[in-house]
Amino acid sequence: MSLLGFDDPLTATASAITGLAIVLSLIKYYLYLTCGHFSSARKMEGKTVIITGANSGIGKETARDLAKRGARVIMACRNMETAKQAQEEIMAETGNTKLLIKHIDVSSLASVRAFAKEIVATEPVIDVLIHNAGVAQGYNNKVTPDGLEFTMATNYYGPFLLTHLLIDLLKKSDQGRIVIVSSKLYQFASLNPDNINSINPVNYFSLFPIHLYNLSKFAEIMFTQELARRLKGTRVTANCLHPGVIDTGIWRNVPFPINILFKPIQMCFRTPEEGARTSIYLAVSPDVETISGQYFRGCKVHPLNRRVQHVARQHALWEASKKLVKLTADDSQV
Repeated sequence: MSLLGFDDPLTATASAITGLAIVLSLIKYYLYLTCGHFSSARKMEGKTVIITGANSGIGKETARDLAKRGARVIMACRNMETAKQAQEEIMAETGNTKLLIKHIDVSSLASVRAFAKEIVATEPVIDVLIHNAGVAQGYNNKVTPDGLEFTMATNYYGPFLLTHLLIDLLKKSDQGRIVIVSSKLYQFASLNPDNINSINPVNYFSLFPIHLYNLSKFAEIMFTQELARRLKGTRVTANCLHPGVIDTGIWRNVPFPINILFKPIQMCFRTPEEGARTSIYLAVSPDVETISGQYFRGCKVHPLNRRVQHVARQHALWEASKKLVKLTADDSQV
């Protein structure tokens, strides 16, 4: 008797492939059912929304949906060529011509400052700021010209600085919203506020794949909760979310030969449209107007690991981050 009880190797192989396909299909269907559904037709006319990384993936689908609702969307992107293509595609589909593309490289403090300076000079108010841009690195300890670890700079330090520089415009909104796209992979990280720019983090969690990505998502959630506390008493809310495991370009850094084995699993991932639903929900829904400092999955509040909610460490992270991004007395302060 051969593999799987079949004498014919071809039959055994076909059965194995069929079984795998069924399992993967069931997983994909389950992920679809649990990705959250937001069916409101609420319009966004008169609202100005900034979305970083809006040229592809979740960011592009978020921009598409908000454009359909009539919002004025500022697509803040690093790659201006793909941003222009996305802008033209969305305008043609939605008929909304109020889509602007602006350059920003969130890993660069100078680029963040240049972008914010232009926005402050041209926009009277910002209603929604969606920190969507992100990268996923494995163990590459790439360092930016600012001396910051690249993944943390892109996913956390840049958004931290941009929030401070635009907070005054958000406070001018009737109901400003800050939406931070994080990940449940934060659970596989632990952050030491005394050494947040460690280029070579060494601890138990550093054994996990894409550790630096996980670490940046841990920081994002801590930032969200500290930010929400500091915004208490204003008309601005801050929430973060896990979009699900999405089939986007963020996986292009999976190394060979792991990427070969990774392909069948990737087929189960949610689509960018499905992954954008919670971002859209937090940007649009009236149900969350007074909710702040929460973590959402599938358009619902989801509990967090106790480690990431340590208030004293969140405060320490905030103060350390201010020094790393070189906030000055002339900058807006949250």
